Amino acid sequence: MACSDTKKSSLGGACCDSDYSSCAAAMEKERESYLSPTENPSTISVSSCFQPDQQGYDVDFDPPLESKYECPICLMGLRSAVQTPCGHRFCHLCIKKSLSDTGQKCPIDNEVLLEEQLFPDNFANREILSLTVRCRNEGCNEKMELRQLEKHSPKCRFATEQCTQCFEFVRISLMDEHKTQHCLQRLMTCPDCAGSFVFAGRQIHKQMCPFANTACEYCEMELIRDQLESHCATDCVKAPVACTFSTFGCREKMPRNELAQHMQEFTQMHMRYMAEFLRNQTLNGPLAPSAFAHSSADERGASSRPAEHCQCSQELRNLRETVSELEGRLVLQDQLIRELYIKNETQRTQLTESRLKLSTLEEATRELEAQQYQGVYVWRLENFSAHLRNQEAGQPVVLHSPPFYTGRPGYKLCLRLHLQTPSAPRCSNYISLFVHTMQGEFDSQLSWPFQGTIRLSVLDQVEGQHHVEVMETKPDLQAFQRPTVQRNPKGFGYVTFLHLQALRQRGFVKEDVLLVRCEVTPRFDASLRREGVQPRGPEPSL
Repeated sequence: MACSDTKKSSLGGACCDSDYSSCAAAMEKERESYLSPTENPSTISVSSCFQPDQQGYDVDFDPPLESKYECPICLMGLRSAVQTPCGHRFCHLCIKKSLSDTGQKCPIDNEVLLEEQLFPDNFANREILSLTVRCRNEGCNEKMELRQLEKHSPKCRFATEQCTQCFEFVRISLMDEHKTQHCLQRLMTCPDCAGSFVFAGRQIHKQMCPFANTACEYCEMELIRDQLESHCATDCVKAPVACTFSTFGCREKMPRNELAQHMQEFTQMHMRYMAEFLRNQTLNGPLAPSAFAHSSADERGASSRPAEHCQCSQELRNLRETVSELEGRLVLQDQLIRELYIKNETQRTQLTESRLKLSTLEEATRELEAQQYQGVYVWRLENFSAHLRNQEAGQPVVLHSPPFYTGRPGYKLCLRLHLQTPSAPRCSNYISLFVHTMQGEFDSQLSWPFQGTIRLSVLDQVEGQHHVEVMETKPDLQAFQRPTVQRNPKGFGYVTFLHLQALRQRGFVKEDVLLVRCEVTPRFDASLRREGVQPRGPEPSL
């Protein structure tokens, strides 16, 4: 066969120049008939690694690609492998480009090499297409032969494609959800003006939408943006306005609802402004008529001057009467202001007394409420996430609970909770929990120092697996002596009660609330029992 003879000649390197063209055509025909469609590398074109205009197969081989199947030019898997008469293998595209760019010689041994001398290495092509590769899609662990990668790629549930809106690569299976819910360039419809805008520009649209709800910067009333200007100009009670007597010289500005008070308090000053204004008008008024009379003396003659002078004198008398009337009103206003001042001082004194009484009643109510706990107190710390943010920022967080009694009569106690900062030595990111004694109503009836058992708990609000610590009092410590101030500065408890990491991993915080439980069982000595005071019995556990 001609083809076989040609091939032998190529291997031997002795093919005649006149037979090169027919030889190349025969080799191309043999190559196309020998390879099946799935084995022909030019048909594999789904992913970027199968594009025909690239050099080698840029895929993840498993096990790694052997050097004999690696193109010496692109250092990737041989694509459309061809062999040279000198026995070297290259990608078809790589060697053609090399011959075109660097001259007709082999890149390995610099032997003379013509493009017509290249022949397809079908054995190497079959071997390469049979090698095992891994899917490159993130999250996909499937392995297959290289020839099967074409069929796998479009069906892979981890395959990605570029979003046409934001140009990010997203899994094909999640593309619809991405375009409707997560894409920053997705179109949104404003619920206020029904206009369309890109999601990434929602803040800009919100600041410009004429029908969006906005708050007045003075009174914080919710308004439509189009109404804001007229609201501030006419209706807002806290918008700054100029004094009504600004034309007469008053430069004060105040909220609209304080204008009436300003007018009342500064009536005398306003009258003086007005009198000064009228006095200036009186002094400057005759000048204009005099100038007018002087300029027109030649036309109207000397007979017109007496009439103008009389008219100016009449205006002057009218202004003097106005000033006199205003001064009389000033006297009345001063008297009214003095009366209002006395009345205001009386009401202020009464208000101070009422507030003092209210504060006393509130303190008594809190004291009665604290006596009802009977030694079992659950401390509810709301808005706990704000305390955690302050802790993470390195700000010290120290919280004290309301007081509670162990009974009636009983000891008055309170809890102190610390959120230790990340930089705290030996106790960073821990919750510290302590118990403090306080001055109480029954201190004179109780035995001191305080003795008993204290059970501290941080409650798990989901699974009920509470974090509990039990401690016995130590009578020789200052923390359990009778307090000499409202709250004993010395406390007793745990510096490392619970790590914040454990707090986040379990259900200790629910709806932004942390619950801390304290159960106190005091032990009374014999002398106290002889006086007829009975200790509190054990409480049922939570």
